[in-house]
Amino acid sequence: MQQKQYNTVVVGVAFSPNIQANVFEALRMSKMFNASLVMVHVGEKTNEKETALDKIISSFDVAIPDYRVLWKAGNPAEVLLGACAGENADLLILGAIKREGLLKYYLGSVARKLTRKAPCDVLLLIKPSIDRVACSSGVVNGLAHPKTEEAIDRAFYVLSSLGAQKLTIVEEIPEDSVAIKVDDDRSLRKSTIAKERIKLRENSRVQRLLNDIPEQVKENLELIVQPIFGRRGYSIGHYARVSRADLLVMNAPSKLTLWDRLFPHDLEYILSDLPTDVLIVR
Repeated sequence: MQQKQYNTVVVGVAFSPNIQANVFEALRMSKMFNASLVMVHVGEKTNEKETALDKIISSFDVAIPDYRVLWKAGNPAEVLLGACAGENADLLILGAIKREGLLKYYLGSVARKLTRKAPCDVLLLIKPSIDRVACSSGVVNGLAHPKTEEAIDRAFYVLSSLGAQKLTIVEEIPEDSVAIKVDDDRSLRKSTIAKERIKLRENSRVQRLLNDIPEQVKENLELIVQPIFGRRGYSIGHYARVSRADLLVMNAPSKLTLWDRLFPHDLEYILSDLPTDVLIVR
């Protein structure tokens, strides 16, 4: 599979307490991806704001990549979506609330709207930092889905660019895939054997996907394939949290409806309680 590189990165810039950390993270990642950066501020341009942003950028202690600043008033989600489309963005970087309250969950935050509608990959940062915090490990979903191969490919590209050392491909297997009621030692053995067979089948499927990824891409990362039984979305989020992964890579859903928001699954579990930084692959 041919890796798609990030050539243009868009970041939303708001004059909040986290502005310096958000700007620094975007500058760092643009350099690591060797991409141009477009900073988008939703609001009127003023001399005071422009001076403050210039001061933050000039304080970046590494060579500053090519960047531009767009100033546009309007609805935050619509402005950022328009910027991504107009700039032909490959990646949108957003700061995110780690855990949304119930009200925000049902109404949807700006980050949620952008996650659902952005025409490019979306990176949600839960702890942007002024000083670089190294990315050492990542987790990517390995479920049976048409977009999974691209998600795995993108995980290799992003984690290698960020200098990580390890990637774990998590295969989420529904518990009900083993239709054996366990009520004695014999049924327990049958259930265990059935689970092992499913794990072998899933591992073979993932290995076939990995065969299409060039060896020079895979050689930079320690690779682990980890099948787990549990609820899709919830299980991989839990695994990313307990394994202290720095990045979770998920493929974007084909379609999200109001029903999906009221009764969440897969990616919606991740968005409602972000376990770490999350990259959503289009």
